[in-house]
Amino acid sequence: MAFSFRSYRRALTRYDSVPAYALLGIIAGISSGAAVIAFEHGINQLALLWGVGNRGEDYETLSITHRFLLPTLGGLTLGIAFSLLRQEDREVGIVHVISRLHSSYGMLPWRNAVVQFFGGVVALATGQSGGREGPGVHLGSAINSIIGQRLALPNNSLRVLIACGSAGGIAAAFNTPLAGVIFAMEVIIAEYTVAGFMPVMLSAVAASALSRQFGGGSEIFDMSSVQLNTLWEIPYIAVLGFFSGCAVAMLIRVSTISASFGKWPVLLRFTLAGLVTGALGVTIPETLGIGYDTLGNVMYGQIALGALLLIAGAKIFATAISVGFGMPVGLIGPTLLIGACVGGFFGQLGHAFYPDIAANPTLYVTIGMAAAMGATFGAPLAACLAVIELTQSTSVAMPAMLAIILAHLTNLSVFRQRSAHRSMIRQLQRQLPDDPLNQLLHRTDVNAVIDGSVVVISETVKPAVSATLALQVPNWCLVSREGEDLFLVNGTDLMGWLEETTDQDSDEQPIRSITESSLRRWTIAVVPEQATLRQVLDILKARTVEAVCVYTRGKKGQRSLRGIVTRDRIERFTLDHLNA
Repeated sequence: MAFSFRSYRRALTRYDSVPAYALLGIIAGISSGAAVIAFEHGINQLALLWGVGNRGEDYETLSITHRFLLPTLGGLTLGIAFSLLRQEDREVGIVHVISRLHSSYGMLPWRNAVVQFFGGVVALATGQSGGREGPGVHLGSAINSIIGQRLALPNNSLRVLIACGSAGGIAAAFNTPLAGVIFAMEVIIAEYTVAGFMPVMLSAVAASALSRQFGGGSEIFDMSSVQLNTLWEIPYIAVLGFFSGCAVAMLIRVSTISASFGKWPVLLRFTLAGLVTGALGVTIPETLGIGYDTLGNVMYGQIALGALLLIAGAKIFATAISVGFGMPVGLIGPTLLIGACVGGFFGQLGHAFYPDIAANPTLYVTIGMAAAMGATFGAPLAACLAVIELTQSTSVAMPAMLAIILAHLTNLSVFRQRSAHRSMIRQLQRQLPDDPLNQLLHRTDVNAVIDGSVVVISETVKPAVSATLALQVPNWCLVSREGEDLFLVNGTDLMGWLEETTDQDSDEQPIRSITESSLRRWTIAVVPEQATLRQVLDILKARTVEAVCVYTRGKKGQRSLRGIVTRDRIERFTLDHLNA
């Protein structure tokens, strides 16, 4: 069994090992789906303690006093709890996942996942304006990353595990497996590969199936009969796309400005966020919580024209403040509600003035949802597929695509902003290199370029060692002293030096010290067998060394040298692949 698992780990070092990654995808989907189900159950049960039913959505039934006090005290409670945490443990959500994917090679800490789980439960159960899908992405990604770390899987597979966890988190929270796959590829990994699709798809299917079995996920709206009446509606839909982009731009701008106050005490920030949400909830109760119940009312035309704009404005402001101040909530749910309100406004307006031309207002609600989600996350395809899966209607695809592109262009070109998460990451002054070269280095295991022709020798070379080396000259010799690695020397150079210092007239050969020779010495560092090429290059640069020694550990913790990697070998590998 140990040998088979070791073989499985070795198989994962090859990014195109389809059977190995298929199994990984199924496991990742089950674990991420279970995490999201537990998260939603926690929200529902906690919200019931203060009389909020309908899966933690019925805040409208609370009294005015309760609508103000619940989010305010919730923000205060979270502020006190977060103030007891270290700064690095407070970071949660999709921004945290994307940052760690690039800066820490996919190693997500368990502490942040625990903070996300309990912090998200308290935040959403106390009516903070935010979504559960962002926490679902973090929880799904984290639990799979932690499993990978505990099993000592290669770090390039952690990247796939995070993609699987993200897709599983979205699929379980939304019951939208296809949108979950594309969201993981567009937003989290920012890369499409044929080999990467299969495990992510299996993960989304497994997570969605588990969620449906246990009654999780969002409500599915049956809009199969809704469609365009005439192509004359296309210009009107373009206008809807533009104003959806304006709403998204406002959301991103306010959240980015709020994030600039990150140096304020977390107690002050969270209390202020809860206070703002509570104050808005007094007059506009739809501000509280995720807003899926309100989304259903908007979808079925049960909210008046003016109220739609008020709800959209309040939701934009409350959500942007909460997310910008670092609350452990997500953006997807509120974004859908904001887009639905904008779409509902245009739908009712068009139906009032041009009843014979304008389609059912529900179509515009659906298009507004897609446009807002696509522009907020910079994920047009995921947004289009999410709305198709949520409404069970393909007739919305064509107009939704137009509105999504116009909303995205409005935010990008008119307001000169990137997606919400990229804007937040830029505000935090973090670099996210996502060029093809870095993508290749992140997904390639160190074993792809390892040079296994290496032997470990003592700094003092005895005659017997010289004779052994002469039988088969290795590419490298790792010089050590009492178990400590000192430096590398080229095997051919070492043999040349040994021959030069050999006394041909004597049968007794001296013990020679390599440290006293003039041989070219290569400085070294040590990396684990799980490392990626990106990790190796970072170590070479950070420690100013010329090569790394790749070690593996046995059952009893003893380490064994697998080989050597130099910068030259990595450069040759990348050139071969980029020119292929």
